[in-house]
Amino acid sequence: MTAIETQGARAKSAAMTLMTSSTKIKNAALIHIADALEANKQVIIEANKLDMDAARENGMSPSLMDRLMLDSGRIDAIADGVREVAALTDPIGRIDKLDPRPNGLLIGRKTVPLGVIAIIYESRTNVTVDAAVLCLKAGNAVILRGGKEAFNSNNALVDIMREAIKAAGLPEDSVSLVQDTTRDSVNALMNMTEYVDLLIARGGAGLINHVVANSKVPVIETGVGICHVYVESTADLNMAAEITFNAKCRRVSVCNAAETLLVDRAIAHEFLPMVKKLLDTKDVELRGCAETVNILGESVKPVTDEDFYTEFLDYILAVKIVAGIDEAIEHINKYGSKHSEAIVTNDYTASRRFMDEIDAAAVYVNASTAFTDGGEFGLGAEIGISTQKMHARGPMGLAQLTSSKFVIYGDGQVR
Repeated sequence: MTAIETQGARAKSAAMTLMTSSTKIKNAALIHIADALEANKQVIIEANKLDMDAARENGMSPSLMDRLMLDSGRIDAIADGVREVAALTDPIGRIDKLDPRPNGLLIGRKTVPLGVIAIIYESRTNVTVDAAVLCLKAGNAVILRGGKEAFNSNNALVDIMREAIKAAGLPEDSVSLVQDTTRDSVNALMNMTEYVDLLIARGGAGLINHVVANSKVPVIETGVGICHVYVESTADLNMAAEITFNAKCRRVSVCNAAETLLVDRAIAHEFLPMVKKLLDTKDVELRGCAETVNILGESVKPVTDEDFYTEFLDYILAVKIVAGIDEAIEHINKYGSKHSEAIVTNDYTASRRFMDEIDAAAVYVNASTAFTDGGEFGLGAEIGISTQKMHARGPMGLAQLTSSKFVIYGDGQVR
């Protein structure tokens, strides 16, 4: 048995214990984790510094380094997120619709854990804790496979969590970290049908596409965000500029950041200089259609069709002027990744059409795409943002990490 298969077997064993663990003991483990993270800040920061130094030497972009970085404030925020998950209602054990049949049987559905969840992700260090605590609260064991960029940080975080879980009386193998950060471990997890019940892929398009195309384990894909803001002709232009700026610049390295701005032709001459003034404060590079270049000048680079398919994760924004809502909807449904899309408008009919016709996990009217986040949606931490149309779509909280089984109560019925 290989090292990763041994991890799978241990996780399977831990999952059997978690399946019947009480809410009280699971919450105790989460509080232990939160307290331990805060008590071991210096250990985490020193481990993270090794990763940050290596990233700097390897030329990682500032936006991606921001994803990787952990400091005292971020560790506090992560610990607060753990406590928020502990405070959430336990989804396990609910029985819905216990209905009587004509023969006297009572039949219902009971919420149960999925079992063992494997998560493949890249340099987002907060994912290590968010994923672990959500899985644990939902009664699942988790195998984490992070990227090499965060190897030291992830090991420090997982070691601390395992000790805390053990101290609370649950199996430490409820959470484990794969030590092999090569593609071999990805391929191994994709084929571990004996031990892994669900595989969640987070990261760049290349990683996600590889997992979706090759995994024998059921997969939920998350993460790629080619998000749009469409400024419709009746929009409040000041509001539209602020929403665009926030959606693009709040944190460019996250999947809910806007990558393309669509502007109605009727207001383009007035709006584009206004929004450019805001975006210039963050040195955002604009890549625009020919009309955009004509309005804003040569500081705007000509946009390519490939740009519209690109998740920049940087201070770069594609811009296109459209004839109206029909062209905007057509563009978004063609180029978007079904993540988060926003319209800014004062036209009720336009807002309804956008809501009804845009195919995405989250659709906004007069608000920034930056809100697509488990915490903002009241789910506590999130394990990822699913862009699929399965039971899990959008930010994935506790409810999306469960399954169900039929429960049938009788008093001697035979068929």
